[in-house]
Parts: sequence; C-alpha cells; structure tokens
Amino acid sequence: MAAKDEKILLAHGGGGRLTDALIRHNIAPRFSNPSLNELADAARLHLSSNRICFTTDSYVVKPLFFHGGDIGKLAVCGTINDLAVCGARPVALSLGLIIEEGFEMALLEKILDSAAAAADSAGVSIVTGDTKVVEAGAADQIFVNTSGVGECLGGIELGFERIRPGDRVLLSGTIGDHGMTIISQRQDIGFESKLVSDCAALSPVTTKLLEAVPGVRFMRDPTRGGLAATLNEIAVATKMNIEVIEQQIPVDKTVQAAADVLGFDVLEIANEGKFVAIVSAEYADAAIDVCRTHPLGAKAAVIGQVKQAEESPVVEMVTGVGGRRIVQMPYGRELPRIC
Repeated sequence: MAAKDEKILLAHGGGGRLTDALIRHNIAPRFSNPSLNELADAARLHLSSNRICFTTDSYVVKPLFFHGGDIGKLAVCGTINDLAVCGARPVALSLGLIIEEGFEMALLEKILDSAAAAADSAGVSIVTGDTKVVEAGAADQIFVNTSGVGECLGGIELGFERIRPGDRVLLSGTIGDHGMTIISQRQDIGFESKLVSDCAALSPVTTKLLEAVPGVRFMRDPTRGGLAATLNEIAVATKMNIEVIEQQIPVDKTVQAAADVLGFDVLEIANEGKFVAIVSAEYADAAIDVCRTHPLGAKAAVIGQVKQAEESPVVEMVTGVGGRRIVQMPYGRELPRIC
C-alpha cells in the first residue's frame, strides 16, 4: 500500500499499482465528493449558471511550509481568489501535483490535508487532478497546479472599461504580510512579533461585497508585484492616473519594519489574502462597511482615487510628509519563489 511507503518513488508516477494506490489511498480520500469519486478522466459538473469563469495557476513557493500556510493551502486559496475577484462564486478545482522522487509521504499527506481543509472552508470541491513523479533534482520537492471553475454572480460586470475618474481605490487589508513572512523564514530572520502570511480564500467577502454594493467596478488580488504592480496595471489599462495616500494604506508595523530592515518596498511585496477594488465614489463608504463585517476585510480602507490623466498615466503616492512620489511598476522579481 502506498500509505506505508516513507518516500515517493518514481514508480508512483508510472501508472501501475503504486500509482493506483497513491491516488486511491493517499490522495482521493482527502477530497472525497461525488464528482471526484468516479475517478474518471474528467469531472462532470452540474452548474446552474450559463456564465462561468475559468482560471489556472501553478505554485512553487519555498519554503513549502510557512507561518500561516503551506503550498497546499496557497494553491487552493490562490485559484479561489482569482475566480472571486472576477465576480464569480468558486465551485470546483482541479489539483495537479509534480512530485520529486524521494519526497516524504508524510509531507505530501500534510500538504494534501491542508489543501482539502482550505477548499472545504471555502465551500469548494476538488473534483479532478493529476500526479506526476520526476527524478530527484528535477522539481525542487513538489510543484502544484490548480485550475478552477466559478459561476458568475448574476448582474455583476467587472472590468477595466468600467472604471471612471473619481472612483475610489479600496484595499481589503494590510499589505506585504505573505511576502515578508516567506523571506523572513527563508533567511531565518527573527522579529519580536511573528510574521504570518495572509494566505486565505477571499470568496466569502468578495461575494458578500458584490451582492451588497452595486458600485464595484473592478477587482484584483495583488499577488506577485504587490500593490504597486496592481495599481500600475489599472493605470495603464484605463489610461488614467491613480493617486493613493500613504497614511491610508494599512500596513502591519512588524511587516513594515521587516521590509525596511531588508530594503524592500512594501508596496511591491506579494499578498495572498487581500484584494483591491475600484468602487464608485457614492458607494465607497458602503463597500468599506460591508468588508469590515468579515474578518478578512476588518482592516479595509479607501486608499486613494482614480483621476483623469493629462499625459501618460501614472500611479502617484502622497507621502506621509506631504510630498509626492511616483509608484513604479516593479522591474522584476522581488523575491525568488514567493508564490
């Protein structure tokens, strides 16, 4: 039985008895649901909506386990969030694993349990998947791919084209928590307060917001490249300026201190449980009130607004001392293997 093996073997990916045992005894039972339990080549889904969102992403975080999560939770939450900020209610995910020969079975099971718990807490089923095993040294332990399907919420239309001058920029909570947690553990840097990733599934709060507030124009989760990248993407796509107020951007003091010590701009650090929303001015206060009724939006704040651009669109921040600085699109990767 695969459950008795201490390490993943190449034979676990060979399509024979060990593959069958790995799937039937180690993987599938953790995600049991009618669609998955058929163990067919594709999952059959019964959706009530004729409009769906579909997304896919791959996860290669290092370390695999970090304060506040692990690669399993990260993969599930990341794909749920991509659906959520597009105005969809996540329904079903696939889970693809590329595992390096020699990977400990106990660690694999821990990752799978975490992924299952994250999906279950968000009311999402993992309905299909795939497992491959590669030679030692070919995959840096384990890579995870998740794809997701979500039903579009009725009457919700989000997009760059809906954004108008005067709209407000809403941020659901503190920034930089995930990225600074990863780098602090990677470098074994200790701080007085433990850094904890914000890794979480956003669909409960985004669904609540979209159903309660009609003035939401656009949403995105600021993962790689952080808030800086997301705001610049909005500015370029809309050809409008974005002005944000530094003192209104929620940042945990320990995260800010860690970023300062290590020389990082907290605006460029990855997040895994936050979203940016562009909301019409008349509904901004209502949007904040709705977000704050949920733990994931407890520190939500309006951090700026959209403005007409006279020349090339820019993202500009009003600093704490009253000056102004341009917030640039990050040039490249801020950290290796952050998500």
